[in-house]
Amino acid sequence: MSFELEVIAFDLFSCLVAENAGAHRIELCANPHEGGTTPSFGMMRMARKASSIQLFPIIRPRGGDFIYDKAEFLSMIEDIKIAKNEGCDGVVIGMLKKDGAIDIDACHDLIHHANGMEVTFHRAFDRVNDQEKALEEVIKLGCTRILTSGGHPTAMEGKDQLQQLVSLAGNRIKIMVGSGIRSSNIKEIQSHTKASVFHASARKTVSSMMDYEHASMHGLLEKISIDEQEVRLLRSALEEIFA
Repeated sequence: MSFELEVIAFDLFSCLVAENAGAHRIELCANPHEGGTTPSFGMMRMARKASSIQLFPIIRPRGGDFIYDKAEFLSMIEDIKIAKNEGCDGVVIGMLKKDGAIDIDACHDLIHHANGMEVTFHRAFDRVNDQEKALEEVIKLGCTRILTSGGHPTAMEGKDQLQQLVSLAGNRIKIMVGSGIRSSNIKEIQSHTKASVFHASARKTVSSMMDYEHASMHGLLEKISIDEQEVRLLRSALEEIFA
């Protein structure tokens, strides 16, 4: 395959949408407002039943930083085992030290428990103190992909650094470009970075199905889902680029 399109799914319906719209892989997450955390055991199981494309749950026990205590780390190992047992194709991980270096030993242990599944290093990579050094470390760890926006809030802002990372990575690891990827900018980002692997949320907000609204309660009961048309447009744009 000349290109890859990964899409985030924050609910089970989005898994169906992602596959039907032409995504190659699903990053399965809970809690979009925290940047994505580990989905439940039940969600992993039902997502695997619902979709036949690659399924990668994120292994992140909470939002916030990427430094985890012993209890959190042990829970991550258990979640990886569950993902393996449920037939997931890979997992998405990332752990750092206080100084912004990759926690190599901890990541090595997580990858060991992945037991043959593919491993993506997530956007903790955008918080490291030296991306070129971190790139070599992640390659040595044996990860398949790095999800990154080049150390900037969006891929468009980080496109110069992404270009450098793609060049340095060569064929040793896939640089998966993410954050702010839309059908309206993916051609420009690809042309500049020369990347072939992309990660998009293609998110849309879905209104609550509730007819009754409690007068004393505030906040809309909306949820985050996938815009099927946007996924199709992303896929179509990539097919044009790599034709």
